[in-house]
Amino acid sequence: MQPTITLDLQRSESEWLDDPWRAVAIGFLVEKQGRTGSRRTVETYGQTVGRFLATISHPASATPLDVHRFAYHPDELGAAPAPSTVTVRLAAISAFYDFARRMGVIGRNPAADIRRPIARRPLPRGLSADEVRRLLSVIPDTNSGLLDRAMILTAVLTGLRRTELVELRVYGPSDGIVLYEVRTKGGRIRRRELPEPAWLAILDAADAAGHRVGDGELVFPIADVTFYAHLRRHATTAGLADVSPHVLRHTAAKLRRKSGASIEDVCSLLGHRSIATTSTYLRELETERDEGWGGVASALGLTASRAATGSPRLHTAAGSQMRSRPVHLARRDGRGNDHPANRIGEQVSAHLPRRKPTARWRRAGTPTDP
Repeated sequence: MQPTITLDLQRSESEWLDDPWRAVAIGFLVEKQGRTGSRRTVETYGQTVGRFLATISHPASATPLDVHRFAYHPDELGAAPAPSTVTVRLAAISAFYDFARRMGVIGRNPAADIRRPIARRPLPRGLSADEVRRLLSVIPDTNSGLLDRAMILTAVLTGLRRTELVELRVYGPSDGIVLYEVRTKGGRIRRRELPEPAWLAILDAADAAGHRVGDGELVFPIADVTFYAHLRRHATTAGLADVSPHVLRHTAAKLRRKSGASIEDVCSLLGHRSIATTSTYLRELETERDEGWGGVASALGLTASRAATGSPRLHTAAGSQMRSRPVHLARRDGRGNDHPANRIGEQVSAHLPRRKPTARWRRAGTPTDP
């Protein structure tokens, strides 16, 4: 389906958006839709390019200074845009003119020489199993609450992104398991086993709403921004700060790793194309241990004792030696743990009733199983 072009212009399109630029605008968004598979990305790029084109007389007349002025323009209150905002603006405009250049409509991309700001990417943050349980415990047993609980459990057990979550489709059962299908960030289609606790929560939400889960149909009838708002409200009630759908993705990786999953398993869970990406992701997510400070502290005549709170308190102890403490780390090789998702599901969904999902599977238009 051809995406809608959102060009919020202050003058009619006929003044400048003539052929071939009309074809460039349409073709650019069609190509972006096909490559990313994300409607949200297409809408954001279309709106950004439309606002930029409204500031110049003609698309072909754009200069690097025009692009720079638009990308770094402050908001209505005079505040400078965040580095991430500038990056999105430049990415959309650069992609638009790069498409026009490849189509032979313009000779040079006016955004090519604009330097993007250095954005400090926030460190990944994942919730603990206790925090996930606390989050689930505050969600009411209403129709909306059951849907939110199902989405949170699915996110924690699958590591899906927000857009992937709201576009989730299920198929099955096949060989005793239910499968889910999503289109990933790069436009690739993934089909993977849906963990049982997530499936049971989906069925509970469907029962409460009075509808059946159809084979290949969208599972969650909710917009991503609405789910984001609901999640933040539940997190505030649970006393958790800065919880977003992407934090749930971080949580999925953190809990899998802590349960003994290998880096390869986490890479497959998150849908990363490269295991190097997963390694960097986990390195930033996990607390970095320092195993070498004990020897230095001992040489300086220092020893460490931990109070009941677990925080170290250093004091001088002449002639004393640092006593080594055994460090108990979660197994990281995954051996003896074929299905780490099972233990995670037991931790975060102990309050859910245990039922066999295969007995509850109902296709739209078919009688309900007894």
